Amino acid sequence: MAIVAGIDSSTGRTRIVACDSATGAVLRSGKAEHPSPEDPDTRPGEADPQLWLHSLGDAAAGGLLEGVRAIGVSAQQHGMIGLDAGGVLVRPAILWHDPRAGGAAAALVDELGGPAAWTAAIGAVPGPTYTVAKLRWLAEFEPANARRIAEVLLPHDWLVWQLLGHPRRRTTDRGDASGTGYWSPITAEYRQDLVELALGHQLRLPDVLGPAEPAGHTPEGLLISAGTGDNMAAALGLGLGPGDAVVSLGSSGTIFAVHEQAVVDATGLVSSFADATGRHLPMVATLNAAQVLRSTAAVLGRDLEGLSDLAMQSSPGAYGLVLLPYLDGERTPALPHAAGTLTGLRAESMSPQHLARAAVEGMLCNSADALDVLRARGVEVKRVFLLGAAGRLAAVRHVAPQLFGVPVVVPPPGAHAARGAARQAAWALAGTPEPPRWELPGAVTVAPDAEHDLAVGSAVRQQYRAAREQIHPETAG
Repeated sequence: MAIVAGIDSSTGRTRIVACDSATGAVLRSGKAEHPSPEDPDTRPGEADPQLWLHSLGDAAAGGLLEGVRAIGVSAQQHGMIGLDAGGVLVRPAILWHDPRAGGAAAALVDELGGPAAWTAAIGAVPGPTYTVAKLRWLAEFEPANARRIAEVLLPHDWLVWQLLGHPRRRTTDRGDASGTGYWSPITAEYRQDLVELALGHQLRLPDVLGPAEPAGHTPEGLLISAGTGDNMAAALGLGLGPGDAVVSLGSSGTIFAVHEQAVVDATGLVSSFADATGRHLPMVATLNAAQVLRSTAAVLGRDLEGLSDLAMQSSPGAYGLVLLPYLDGERTPALPHAAGTLTGLRAESMSPQHLARAAVEGMLCNSADALDVLRARGVEVKRVFLLGAAGRLAAVRHVAPQLFGVPVVVPPPGAHAARGAARQAAWALAGTPEPPRWELPGAVTVAPDAEHDLAVGSAVRQQYRAAREQIHPETAG
């Protein structure tokens, strides 16, 4: 039995799993928070990448990596680590969630000719999270640092480079590269013209490895696979294939699916990323997801489990009560200035259980609308994986198959991105055309009844659609 390991370095912590390369069984695991920055003036959206190595060492304590033959690395997407011509860090890393590049992103979109020009170039419209927007922000507000930067690595690229002992060759993978804003999943090529548009000069950029291509070996002889971004690693860890979609219910929502081709959407609603297998991950985002349930639970004086219990006491359609869940505006549909709306208030519908049900249905109808955006672009959705703590609530598990119209898989909580990185390591170690088949133990599948549930779901969605189009007629059609 060969043992492989997966490392996932997120915004706040490092997780590591050691797995059986043949079955994917997790043999050992560890995690550690990133240490607090030594410089008290470090911004929340920045980090000294050396701290990621400290937490990696802490997570691997106790012999977790003993006997491991290959390691894969997953990390937060869209970050920016700028190095000078000698490979020295120019400034702290700018992380994906740093908000300062909002104006820079808008300016870049305009300068290239608008959303359609960007989607034709890279399959997406860059927002403030994208690396290319961070480059423009740097050029505008830290011009001396911008001129010093000779190359840019993403967080997973940097960690792989560290594990390999700082070789001259820098590498990345197509999944993480597709989130930079200057590598196109459509042509599988860098766009140095977009780098120059953002930064004012071109950069040395890492080689883009194939899905099973190793990045190299550590000085101790451990194989290091290509690595990838966190969403791509999670898809690999869950075992997604064509026809599979993910609805991730964080405070906001992330909806993506495995597809054979890049999706070019001139409206910019769909961002076309590459995945870690040679396919693609077209993605749609919603601004409102689990926060809708948390806010409603707070109004009712309940926790999330209590809200779920109340919702199960109601019935489909919540006696006509409809919650349009646009609490922070919405991205999909494009309603940036909208607010949430509660309609259908009647004496019989004004009860806690119906409000709880309307919140669950409103959140999931919004997610179903986002899935329909993918379907309208030719993306097949045969099965949905529901991620996040909200996805494990009984009411959500009951309602989601009705509204999505396909079986819903609820995986157990776990380090899916780290497991995906380990699966990539096993693939690179084996050198096979496809990754090893790993089962997902503990997953629960809830399939809709072909007659009853699909009819109920259609009626609930029609009620929601009527309310949405009445309040926001621009969403009709």
